[in-house]
Amino acid sequence: MFLRKIKTLPLVGPLVKRIHNQYLLRKRSKNFKSSTQFWTEKYVQGGHSGFGSYNELAEFKADVINELIKQNNFSTFVEFGSGDGNQVKLIDYPNYVGYDISEVAVEMCREHFKGQDNRDFRLMSDYGSEKFDVSISLDVIFHLVEDDVYQSYLKTLFGAAEKAVIIYSSNNEENTDNYYPQVRHRKFTADVEAMFPDFFLETHIPNKYPYKGNSLTGSFADFYIYKRK
Repeated sequence: MFLRKIKTLPLVGPLVKRIHNQYLLRKRSKNFKSSTQFWTEKYVQGGHSGFGSYNELAEFKADVINELIKQNNFSTFVEFGSGDGNQVKLIDYPNYVGYDISEVAVEMCREHFKGQDNRDFRLMSDYGSEKFDVSISLDVIFHLVEDDVYQSYLKTLFGAAEKAVIIYSSNNEENTDNYYPQVRHRKFTADVEAMFPDFFLETHIPNKYPYKGNSLTGSFADFYIYKRK
């Protein structure tokens, strides 16, 4: 409580917040080595893409994206962070390519979608400079703990999009210390505005199931739909 009060004081507050954030980063580094290692090891150990890719949350995301597909003349889609593919099963992509850092996850998806010519899965390291109508990021940005990884990811995400970018993520820098070490919330819309002036935020769609303390039933992520000017 004392920290919350002092962080609101002029001049003193920002300094205390910065020191506190540095402490959190040091604390995180003791148990968390990198975003890449966390997800590659999770899939190797039999883990999945997270609660957001299953049940009501997955259905909500699918409903939103399927409606966007119906309303717009989009034909090619790329997703950076396709995970175990469970979310992909629910979305009617005309043509889809999914990239992921995990070789295990990519192989899982290739096996599951075998024979579906309009579904392709590749390792993130194999991405070149291909262009697609729409570039997609679902439940990824707040898992990019490192600044350089985060910025590189945004450049890839927007660089691949000819017409639109669909992002499903949190969009604030608060409560970072309340979540797991593989989570770092960011005000990414401010960075997008500064880094990619050719795009504008067309639509913000609040989550149908907002986070209320239980990640099984709610999420702190909303939809942010960007269009190229």
